[in-house]
Amino acid sequence: MAGNDWINSYLEAILDVGPGIDEAKSAKPSPSLLLRERGHFSPTRYFVEEVITGFDESDLYRSWVKAAATRSPQERNTRLENMCWRIWNLARQKKQLEGEEAQRMAKRRLEREKGRREATADMSEDLSEGEKGEVVGDTPVHGDSAKTRLPRISSVDAMEVWASQQKGKKLYIVLVSLHGLIRGDNMELGRDSDTGGQVKYVVELARALGSMPGVYRVDLLTRQVSSPDVDWSYAEPTEMLAPTSSEGLVGEMGESSGAYIIRIPFGPRDKYIPKELLWPHIPEFVDGALSHVIQMSKVLGEQIGGGNPVWPVAIHGHYADAGDSAALLSGALNVPMLFTGHSLGRDKLEQLLKQGRLTRDEINSTYKIMRRIEAEELALDASEIIITSTRQEIEEQWRLYDGFDPILERKLRARIKRNVSCYGRFMPRMAVIPPGMEFHHIVPLEGDMDVETEGSEDHPALSDPPIWFEIMRFFTNPRKPMILALARPDPKKNITTLVKAFGECRPLRELANLTLIMGNREGIDEMSSTNASVLLSVLKLIDKYDLYGQVAYPKHHKQADVPDIYRLAAKTKGVFINPAFIEPFGLTLIEAAAHGLPIVATKNGGPVDIHRVLDNGLLIDPHDQQSIADALLKLVADKHLWARCRQNGLKNIHLFSWPEHCKTYLSRIASCKPRYPHWQRNEDEDDNSESGSPGDSWRDIQDISLNLKFSLDVEKSSGIDRSLESEGNAADRTNKLENAVLSWSKGVSKDTRKSVAEKADQNANVGKFPALRRRKHLFVIAVDCDSIAGLVDTTRKLFGAVEKERNEGTIGFILSTSLTISEVNSFLVSGGYHANDFDAFICNSGSDLYYSSTNLEDDPFVVDFYYHSHIEYRWGGEGLRKTLVKWASSVSDKNTNTEEKIVTSAEQLSTNYCYTFNVRKPDAIPAVKELRKSLRIQALRCHAVYSQNGTRLNIIPVLASRSQALRYLYVRWGTELSKMVVFVGESGDTDYEGLLGGVHKSVVLKGVCNGAANQLHANRSYPLSDVVPVDSANIAQASEEASSADIRASLETIGLLKG
Repeated sequence: MAGNDWINSYLEAILDVGPGIDEAKSAKPSPSLLLRERGHFSPTRYFVEEVITGFDESDLYRSWVKAAATRSPQERNTRLENMCWRIWNLARQKKQLEGEEAQRMAKRRLEREKGRREATADMSEDLSEGEKGEVVGDTPVHGDSAKTRLPRISSVDAMEVWASQQKGKKLYIVLVSLHGLIRGDNMELGRDSDTGGQVKYVVELARALGSMPGVYRVDLLTRQVSSPDVDWSYAEPTEMLAPTSSEGLVGEMGESSGAYIIRIPFGPRDKYIPKELLWPHIPEFVDGALSHVIQMSKVLGEQIGGGNPVWPVAIHGHYADAGDSAALLSGALNVPMLFTGHSLGRDKLEQLLKQGRLTRDEINSTYKIMRRIEAEELALDASEIIITSTRQEIEEQWRLYDGFDPILERKLRARIKRNVSCYGRFMPRMAVIPPGMEFHHIVPLEGDMDVETEGSEDHPALSDPPIWFEIMRFFTNPRKPMILALARPDPKKNITTLVKAFGECRPLRELANLTLIMGNREGIDEMSSTNASVLLSVLKLIDKYDLYGQVAYPKHHKQADVPDIYRLAAKTKGVFINPAFIEPFGLTLIEAAAHGLPIVATKNGGPVDIHRVLDNGLLIDPHDQQSIADALLKLVADKHLWARCRQNGLKNIHLFSWPEHCKTYLSRIASCKPRYPHWQRNEDEDDNSESGSPGDSWRDIQDISLNLKFSLDVEKSSGIDRSLESEGNAADRTNKLENAVLSWSKGVSKDTRKSVAEKADQNANVGKFPALRRRKHLFVIAVDCDSIAGLVDTTRKLFGAVEKERNEGTIGFILSTSLTISEVNSFLVSGGYHANDFDAFICNSGSDLYYSSTNLEDDPFVVDFYYHSHIEYRWGGEGLRKTLVKWASSVSDKNTNTEEKIVTSAEQLSTNYCYTFNVRKPDAIPAVKELRKSLRIQALRCHAVYSQNGTRLNIIPVLASRSQALRYLYVRWGTELSKMVVFVGESGDTDYEGLLGGVHKSVVLKGVCNGAANQLHANRSYPLSDVVPVDSANIAQASEEASSADIRASLETIGLLKG
């Protein structure tokens, strides 16, 4: 195992302590009391068998260094004995972790198989032959098989033909990448763990897309960093990316066309923080990004849209944090979403657990891994397409997620092709699109080291790059072909096996030199223990095989030197090798091929796909040392094979160019069903003479609204003050009202909606509608009280806190609740309020939106039907409802032997976009995370919300929520989010966390709704602090039992009111 050479000395030290215990009985007693107490125990043998085989030994290595440096024999022996028992404990932990891992995998497999069976049973159509397969590799829906792969651009002529087909298109694309330091030039790659390959990838992708025909503008959204610790350029709000040479393919230029980095301020303004600390601030980014996209859509509409906003054709999130952001952003705008994981949380969690160095809780605390995984699951729920670099990423990593099952995906895709219903089930498409590269500046060398221009072997020509001398000074004969490896000194990169293969193959040593570019270092002692261990192992192997003059390992190189290193290897007719145990993609293989280098690469992971396309080398088993040596020797010794591989690589490398990547990328986007805010549809242009932005006329809501009439005469005559739990047993008049309202809301057809909406004409002489558009501030009451009486009391206090401003009309109110509209009406009657005391009502946990009408006598409420169209993405409808009913009937109290139904369908409370269930025993039902997991496994995409202290369950569309409804109001009516104040209790429904983040202000009413915390939120996957910015200046606390005056004082602390 790489990095374990120090064990030899360690074993010798253990043997110096004395003979094994089984031999000590007849010999001189051992000085070790600990060893004697353990009976038949051989530390040497135990160490070799239980620890060397795969356990992370960096801590033990540090202990050994301390022990070796101890001069006192007694102290040294004591240290080594203690170390033995540390080894025993670590090995025991390792076995325990392996057992737990096996149990987790078995449980996951059973859950997946159960969900697949249930999904298949619900889809009652006979399965086709295409649905019966179980092999992921055969799945054509991944888009990678030779038969279904999108046609490649094989020549400049083909590219020109494709480009001509794109003329007339003017696409707007939004990319999102939050963490790290992103700028167009002089990228500080490697500055920290957040500023790496992803930064380079997204910048080059944005630049390349901006140069493609048919693409008018590309925005790369990231974080604005104004910290004194980083360069001032990261604080610039906008940076234009200079286009690359596109050989005449740049489309028509315009005032705002091209690619741009847009930096959105969010999180601490004066600090550069790691990605793990960005999670609580993501809602703030989403609100800022939403504002930018809306403004840019209007600008582009004026330039190229004929006055109509030009919405993004897609929003593409990169990494989990951006995936979470892109899901919320695409939901708020109702546009398609794409996602690229880059690296995945579940895979990292599995690797960290296998190492055994950290517990699950420690991993979550350090890496916020559960928050990251949930963001990736949400990205699966919301994405049209998941873009991966290799098939291995799909088969080995994405299949770990609840929301993606390759086998079920195949079944669903087969049904879609047959135009057969999937019963509300959806699975994102997986598309393998390898990263692109810029090749226009690369000119492969045709010469060799035998043809020197000037200079000598010891003194290269002045025109040679300096890095050449840094490498060649290691070699006795620098003219020999160079075997080049470029990787950091990490055990996973398998560099030590490469050195062993080179050292033990004499013919290879005689024919070639070996160059190891292992990052940059000042001193070995300053490196991390793992990297230092690998480097020391390499140095010892060089000494062991006497490879001096044959192996180069320079200490320093710049990023700009890398192309020159490839050129040097190609000039010597060398070979590039990537011997990693697993390589997710292998970008260095493409870079090497572009410079004319044949490749030898691991057969595990992405290199398989690269080799299939380029056919420019050999694949090896990274665990087989002889296989590595044979492949290298074959390429170095056979000049005809070397020349053929070089030629194949150069001939096919354009398949990995950025234009090819972008062409495939844009083709994938074109396959998505267009989505955008529905009131902007072209078919509505005749009805709306103005642009899609909010106008002052009633005309712009005629096609989305319907006046809903309630008879309130009886309700006004009697006060209602009862708990929500007992409302199901209310008087017949209330039941009739609810039945009428809900039946009406379910049964109205689109044609009926339009005809009834024409009644709004009689109010055309009234001012702005809805009233929220003329407010200076909007107060959102999102307090999840246990009873209507509590909600009435809280509302009265809030009204009293701003009575003056409310009367003046500068402040309006929105009620945001899990209640139905009929229950909201009961609340209004109970409190003596009128519908127009509120500007809007967000009901059913965010699945329905109503406005107060200007004609209270006849039409107190107006429903926004376009809001339904806005949130219906991936709504399962009747298929989802049937699955939920079946699930509800299977839930029973495990603490009792009875089969009493504790979850029942509440048909009278359900609507088309909210399926409601009553919960009899909140303590006995599955946690919301378990319910969400079960639904995802069956490919059902929805948002589950426990409300009213756990006595009610609302299932709503996946991108619907009370917080998203506020963003909809901004998109639809232009109500600034920063002008909103959201009032919440200490806890609330399970969607509570979404109400606290963002650019709006929040006021937490202490002592209100504090009973729901333990019951509903105890089983969350991650702490609330991972999603709520507890130290935000936008969040104020109102004292317990706060009066109206206290609430007003809290508003003053956040700068909202004066005096």
